[in-house]
Amino acid sequence: MGPSPSPPQPPPPLPATGRLLVLYASQTGNAMDAAERVGREAERGGCPAVDVLSMDSFDPSCLPGERSVVFVVSTTGQGDPPDSMKGFWRYLLKKDLGARWLEGLRFAVFGLGDSGYQKYNLPAKKIDRRLLQLGAEIIIEIGLGDDQHPSGYEGALDPWLLSLWESLNKANPSLLPRITDIINPNLNYLGDSKIEVIYYSCNDAPPDSVVSDSKKLIERARLMSPALKFHSDGEPQYMLKMVTNQRLTKEDYEKDVRHFELEDPSSAISYQVGDALEILPSQNPSAVNAFIERCNLDPDSYITIRAKGGDEVSNGSLLNGSMGRIKLSTFVALTMDVASGSPRRYFFEIMSHFATAEHEKERLQYFASPEGRDDLYQYNQKESRTVLEVLEDFPSVHMPFEWLVQLTPPLKKRAFSISSSPLVHPNQIHLTVSIVSWLTPFKRTRQGLCSTWLAGLNPNEENLIPCWVHKGSLPPPKPSIPLLLIGPGTGCAPFRAFVEERAAQSARESTAPILFFFGCRNEDNDFLYKDFWLKHAQDKGVLSLKEGGGFFVAFSRDQPQKVYVQHKIKEQSARVWNMLCSGAAIYVAGSSTKMPADVTAALEEVVRQKGGEAASGWLRKLERAGKFNIETWS
Repeated sequence: MGPSPSPPQPPPPLPATGRLLVLYASQTGNAMDAAERVGREAERGGCPAVDVLSMDSFDPSCLPGERSVVFVVSTTGQGDPPDSMKGFWRYLLKKDLGARWLEGLRFAVFGLGDSGYQKYNLPAKKIDRRLLQLGAEIIIEIGLGDDQHPSGYEGALDPWLLSLWESLNKANPSLLPRITDIINPNLNYLGDSKIEVIYYSCNDAPPDSVVSDSKKLIERARLMSPALKFHSDGEPQYMLKMVTNQRLTKEDYEKDVRHFELEDPSSAISYQVGDALEILPSQNPSAVNAFIERCNLDPDSYITIRAKGGDEVSNGSLLNGSMGRIKLSTFVALTMDVASGSPRRYFFEIMSHFATAEHEKERLQYFASPEGRDDLYQYNQKESRTVLEVLEDFPSVHMPFEWLVQLTPPLKKRAFSISSSPLVHPNQIHLTVSIVSWLTPFKRTRQGLCSTWLAGLNPNEENLIPCWVHKGSLPPPKPSIPLLLIGPGTGCAPFRAFVEERAAQSARESTAPILFFFGCRNEDNDFLYKDFWLKHAQDKGVLSLKEGGGFFVAFSRDQPQKVYVQHKIKEQSARVWNMLCSGAAIYVAGSSTKMPADVTAALEEVVRQKGGEAASGWLRKLERAGKFNIETWS
């Protein structure tokens, strides 16, 4: 009798050479979407193992054990890395990591940014440089996605990915044995959705699944949404009532800018000047109902959403039993942007699998292909087509709710600079908001979801606005520091708070002056807060010339030659130079297009003319000292 057979051994672990690791750092979800696309295409190409992970869930000390890594990195604020990248980046900067620490690792970096900002794709460029310094080898040159591109970041991602797969295949053919399936994908193959939805009838919903507290209801819905990993901050900090809704621009003027006052009648609100208020807007109930009807869903049923084969876990929270159940219509209204956000290309690819009309299937497959990218951009992004509109354009498509939950753009909070001081308004927050409206190329009127909803609220009626206060990118200045403020248009919002706060401080202590440059088109049409500025520029006000400050306005369209804030800065170069010499901090706020660069150039010119200094070096020193701050928005 021979020896008894040994028990079967588990297969050896897959060597790192056979896996592709995709690490992403995302603030709003775009980089995660791009990273998941990298992972999907690698799997389609037969890669033996693909892992797509957020940077904050990967131990950077394990990086030397990897062989092929793709980094997908977004940009936040003024060229800052996303929160999920900060710990990873700090580790890479450790001084004891030598120039050969990552020898043997091959990498590629794709950045997502906006070339309208000065520090375009800076986090991606930094990580690309640092990996090279640590001995890693580059697979292909860094890819730079640009929101300003006609096709958004995908305009750069498409060709970059093609080069990535070709380079990886050339170096290691076994990594992508079916590379032709990436280059010429089979659009008839449908993978599994990542989540499952469990339904309960309204009769099955236990009493404790019904939540009357609106804060708790918002938290429950948004914790359950897989698309809101980067947008859930728990329950709202405040439910504020709008008490003032005032138009600041002339009634017949094309731009509608409003002054909103939001109030907590029962208690003070904790905030500082320079902070931002995030608001969760309400969707139009008729749009939510139309979406539910179009998708043949039962609005009164209760649902639980969970990862495929997993527990009721989402966004790091365990939702046990009935606590994980929510009314379907409530979930849609609070988490799925059905009538404002445009779907991504992958949405059209998945739609094509559920189209029963052949002409619709062909059109959707074309939209999802590289050849159809530009036509999809014209149909979808350029027209700001919504999920509801897209579904209505393809009536034969009936997507399962699992896929809709996974792929519908999440309902995001909108952030606004606070334009009031807590010293003056302890239980109020004021906002200065441009009501967004535009015409598409096909002359369809589109409106911003949040600003339009706020503009429609009546202060005399009951209204509650879910709000979160967040630290802004403009640090609150000390009363003793002179301020040089530049804020054209709604860029004046945070500076209204600065001026209001300093005026309150000056009533009880000695304060430094403020020099403020404001800009708008016309004195009669859009001179925002005119009376407020002029009041503080008189006599001994904080903006008065007597006190060493000043208030100067550029009306760009009130004369044949356009005049902008940068021209006023040069005109007042002596005052600007005196402020800088007295230790002033510079704050710039407003549009992200050319304004910040033009203002910086004007300041550099003043420094060169008056001080003979290396201007860019002077401003860089101020920036490093935290005394040159820019906050912009698109």
